Amino acid sequence: MSETVGDFLVRRLREWDVGQVFAYPGDGINGIVAAFGRADNTPRFVQARHEEMAAFEAVGYAKLSGQVGVCMATSGPGAIHLLNGLYDAKLDHVPVVAIVGQTARSAMGGSYQQEVDLQPLYKDVAAEYLVEVNVAEQLPNALDRAIRTALARRAPTALIIPADLQEEPYTPPQHAFKQVPSSPPGFPHPVLLPPEDELSHAADILNHGEKVAILVGQGARNAAAEVREVADLTGAGIAKALLGKDVLPDDLPYVTGSIGLLGTRPSYELMRDCDTLLIVGSNFPYSQFLPEFGQARAIQIDLDGSMIGMRYPTEVNLVGEAKATLRALLPMLQRAPDRTWRDTVEHNVASWWETVEREAMVDAKPVNPMRVVHELSQRIPDNAIVTADSGSSTNWYARNLKIRGTMRSTLSGTLATMGPGVPYAIGAKFAHPDRPVIALEGDGAMQMNGLAELITIARYQHLWADPRLIVCVFHNNDLNQVTWELRAMGGAPKFEESQNIPDISYADFARSLGFEAIAVDTPGQLGPAWDRALSANKPALLDVRCDPEVPPIPPHATFEQMKSVAEALVKGDPNAMHLAVQGAKTKLQEFLPGKPK
Repeated sequence: MSETVGDFLVRRLREWDVGQVFAYPGDGINGIVAAFGRADNTPRFVQARHEEMAAFEAVGYAKLSGQVGVCMATSGPGAIHLLNGLYDAKLDHVPVVAIVGQTARSAMGGSYQQEVDLQPLYKDVAAEYLVEVNVAEQLPNALDRAIRTALARRAPTALIIPADLQEEPYTPPQHAFKQVPSSPPGFPHPVLLPPEDELSHAADILNHGEKVAILVGQGARNAAAEVREVADLTGAGIAKALLGKDVLPDDLPYVTGSIGLLGTRPSYELMRDCDTLLIVGSNFPYSQFLPEFGQARAIQIDLDGSMIGMRYPTEVNLVGEAKATLRALLPMLQRAPDRTWRDTVEHNVASWWETVEREAMVDAKPVNPMRVVHELSQRIPDNAIVTADSGSSTNWYARNLKIRGTMRSTLSGTLATMGPGVPYAIGAKFAHPDRPVIALEGDGAMQMNGLAELITIARYQHLWADPRLIVCVFHNNDLNQVTWELRAMGGAPKFEESQNIPDISYADFARSLGFEAIAVDTPGQLGPAWDRALSANKPALLDVRCDPEVPPIPPHATFEQMKSVAEALVKGDPNAMHLAVQGAKTKLQEFLPGKPK
């Protein structure tokens, strides 16, 4: 049998060292699915339970491997379902290639079943590269360019391949007019550096700074050592944007933790009091958490010149790769003789971790959700990978999880969509099958997406050298983040019809799939539950019944926010008294001296 277009596609993916394609089948991609079968499932067809989950798995794989993630879906509804995951990739700058089917070319324009005009549908999400392949000779260049563009632009790209073309014989492009060849798979990694005079200007600002603050994002991940050197020379404290949480470990005494609404008190103090700001590889958008305008002289380093200088009035904008730019900058820096600022930062950080521990130990009904992450932080392996979802549990991930060693972590940072936590974890296991992976999930996200993807975990666990994939469910029967937003932003009481979700046993469902399943409903059970899950030789699930009224109060809560919560209580919030007590007990921990007892 001659090689089909579908066969060539699968072969070319293999030549690009694509190990797996996260997908769901359908007749719009039958020709490609059959080609996977003829290729002995190499690359592996990883069958998600839903196309949106396939896209999230590709995003998680790409975020945690540094390689391109590939997802695939059928025409019409399948292609539509990919969109949320692809927008997640677009907004967090992640290289993902989507391969989608389309109705047969002979039926196009005829209002045929599952015919959707995919080009305008994908025009925004795959703006960097989107092409419909209509003849076999077009395919090599189109696929190669989709992969190279995704890697070069750190963005999703998409390839649309009509169903009938997939089954036609493959013929390569010719040395002919209006045919376009391609080159062997491979992607160069150029290093971009700013001019020396701009580096010198930046160094002069840093050398004259007396209270230097550094903000790092995911773009600084390959420059962790250089960031530390800059901080040591300048006496700076370092705050982390949420997507950069794993750039530096939290056991460094001058690392202040996350910044922003989910951030820490020392990060807030760092930005409030600094006179110089260096932003490295971050597009953190919330300027109200940065220094007051005019307070700090600011420098930004970013690879993308189109995104630089738009979050804070920066005096010097260095367009360049973070590691190389900092290496070029370091010889120009002088060691700051006065370490008073660094001492202040370190004191604030130490005090904060004492506060966090006290808050985690506050009694709640039944379990304080902060303690869930606190207990994990006491025992998590140094090489673990943590994925978080969107919801109130994200607060505890951001503030309470201590990064150390070679730990990696990620979440949907910019889109902040619900539901990627478990599929991200699956993508992480395919990227690093020899490392333990932990997904921190709210029960809303679990009911939305996570439950079904437990089936995917059960199916593929045998492929992972380290079978530990632990899903921790914050079980409070409440869409808790939105409940708190109603209270804090609108002064509205909890509306139970929209906020309460059905009560189910996540542990029972996981147990039915063969997981190590542990139900937790008292705080004393938490530590042993984590020990049991982390020592299991198979996937595990912790079903932790948490108190929904433990408030995710930011350490820099405004008067207006507290006033709004008070108004919600007065208006008849169904849990007003318990909420007020938990809020008071939690906030009080910030004012108590010494270490927790």
